[in-house]
Amino acid sequence: MSGRAVIKVRGVEFAYDSVKALDGVSLTVDRGEFLGLLGPNGSGKTTFLRCLTGVLKPKVGVVLLDGREVSSMKAVDVARKVAVVPQHTATTFDFTALDVVMMGRHPHLGRLRRESGRDLEVVRRSMELAGVLHLADRPINELSGGERQRVFIARALAQEPKILLLDEPTTHLDLNHQLEIMDLLERLRVDQGLTVVAVLHDLNLAARYCDRLVLMSHGRIRALGPVEEVLRSEVIEEVYGVEVEVRKHPATGSLYIVPLYTVRSRRASGVRARIHVICGGGTGASIIRRLVNEGFEVSVGVVSVLDSDYEAARALKVEVVAEAPFSPISDEAFARGLEAALKADLVLVTDAPYGRGNLKNLEIALEAARRGVKVGLLLDREDFPATRDFTGGEATKLLEEVLESVSAFTASTLEDLMRALEASRGEACTKLRPQLSTKTSP
Repeated sequence: MSGRAVIKVRGVEFAYDSVKALDGVSLTVDRGEFLGLLGPNGSGKTTFLRCLTGVLKPKVGVVLLDGREVSSMKAVDVARKVAVVPQHTATTFDFTALDVVMMGRHPHLGRLRRESGRDLEVVRRSMELAGVLHLADRPINELSGGERQRVFIARALAQEPKILLLDEPTTHLDLNHQLEIMDLLERLRVDQGLTVVAVLHDLNLAARYCDRLVLMSHGRIRALGPVEEVLRSEVIEEVYGVEVEVRKHPATGSLYIVPLYTVRSRRASGVRARIHVICGGGTGASIIRRLVNEGFEVSVGVVSVLDSDYEAARALKVEVVAEAPFSPISDEAFARGLEAALKADLVLVTDAPYGRGNLKNLEIALEAARRGVKVGLLLDREDFPATRDFTGGEATKLLEEVLESVSAFTASTLEDLMRALEASRGEACTKLRPQLSTKTSP
């Protein structure tokens, strides 16, 4: 990037009748940069893009294009500097791809002037850059979504602009075509010196390709800057209402976003009940995730810090009682695990394998059952001794003691368990216990 601003936006406000779409938006776009516009539906991204081209005139504030106020420029002069690839590229007429790209020469043609040899050369070069020259004679309506999108990018290039604006260029495209379009835009930025401003919905694509990001919410800029400053988990949660984990990909080096669960839906009805999950060996990850998504307050333990169940619990930001790797459950970890279990309305035991190192987890379940906490066993009771007990029968004995408690019940599948829990939706947490009071055998 050269550092020279080609677009300056100062305090722009815009409203559709009484509905404010933009509220005090200010930013600069540097020559040769790739700027991504992000935000939920209705956050003002497309309106902002239209203000940049002068299609919409701000009620307050100014948009400067190379130092000139866009609202004072003729449309043809703006079109010679700025090209737009719209969100919807469908056409009602059966133009060929060449016809569509030739339309991009309109700002350079006089009212009665026909296309010259130079115009044809610009169109040919634009189609070549976009990788669609071989489609020149194909009807536009017969092309795939990715091909059609590249034709419209070629049309924009035929305007010979300095700035390329795109409204959701990868929407409705499969993954391969999404990457093709984004790679093309990056090449145009690097090789042709274009400034690219794109409205994007895919945060991961934005993180991979953009130099800077603008995150909008309710017509305002919530965050603006380098990718690492904008795509922070707390900012994404605030704007999108989804808790995420932000990681750096080991192969690409770019950030990527892993959605965990929807915060708004989880909090809408409040936390319904607390469930403590005794698991291990990867048997608890999907269960923990499902319970969190259903709005239950969840705790986990005792698990090893190298266990994938531990990683899932940490990623989902639930309370977890951990033990050092390759170590038996200590008295301290046992005490903390029991404390978490006794605070729960339900203790859920998965079909983890049990050896000497984690046998105390079943002791936690037994003690919780003795003290009146409901204990659900999500396992096959008949197969347990042969497939899950590596203690010479001690684990099976503890399991049978748990089942003898009036507080215990079994479920053969997670769906069976969720149906029982779902029946308690909307009830007070204390009503969870009677809901699960029937002891059954698999």
